[in-house]
Amino acid sequence: MELSLATRTVADHTVLEVGGEVDVYTAPRLRERLVELIDGGARRVVVDLNRVDFLDSTGLGVLVGAQKRLRPVGGTLMLVCTKEPLLKIFRITALDQWFPLHPSVEAATDASGPTA
Repeated sequence: MELSLATRTVADHTVLEVGGEVDVYTAPRLRERLVELIDGGARRVVVDLNRVDFLDSTGLGVLVGAQKRLRPVGGTLMLVCTKEPLLKIFRITALDQWFPLHPSVEAATDASGPTA
């Protein structure tokens, strides 16, 4: 399956909608897009995973890398995820403690509060 990436802005957040499979073959495209956004000045990034059908360890590594890239510049990466198989992966790996997980883009953008 292919990977789809679409970017939009909600308030002062950059939302990256991801669809399809995030695996060893497609994760480099996701990494490139996240690096572009962060290097372009995005500091509040929301990755919407609700259209993702599969996520492997390579994809998890890309998300961790983006969070590590954002933290030193005062940014944050929030995830939108409601699919139980993906949520289970985050729980098993304890990444649910690393990433703010939200049920919707609106919940993610509301939860981060106003810009300082």
